[in-house]
Amino acid sequence: MPIEQQTTELDDSLRVIALELADDLAELARVRSWADRLLQDLPEGQRVDALMVVDELASNALRHGKPPRQVRLLRKRDWLSVEVDDTCIDPACPRPPSSDGGHGLKLVAATSVAWGQWQRPTGKTVWAEIHLTRAPEPGHPR
Repeated sequence: MPIEQQTTELDDSLRVIALELADDLAELARVRSWADRLLQDLPEGQRVDALMVVDELASNALRHGKPPRQVRLLRKRDWLSVEVDDTCIDPACPRPPSSDGGHGLKLVAATSVAWGQWQRPTGKTVWAEIHLTRAPEPGHPR
C-alpha cells in the first residue's frame, strides 16, 4: 500500500506532496485516486491532462523502473510538476508506438510544456511540467 508523505511547505507558494509506490501495477489506481483528490480545483480538461501525465509517468516507473519508487506533485498557483523517481539507471526513452505500448512519453510531451529526466548514479527522476489555470469561482469571472 502506498504511503503518502506530509505536505512540505517550501515557501508560501510551493507545495510538494509525495506518494511512495509499492512494487505492484495495481498501485496505478491508487496513484490516480490520490492525484485526482489533490487536483480537484483544476478545470476538468486540465485535471484530466494532469492525471494522464501522472498515470503515464507512474506506469512507466512501475513497468520499466526498479523500486523504491516515489511520485511527487510540486504545485504553485499556475504550475504543476509531476516527478517520478525509481532506482533504474537506464534512461526513459520514447519508443516506437506498437500494440504493446510506446505512446506514453509522446502523450506526456504533447500535454506538458516541458518534460525530461535527471539521471543519478542510483536511478532517475522523470518529470513533466504543466501550466495551470484555475476555474473561476462562481460569480467571479476571470
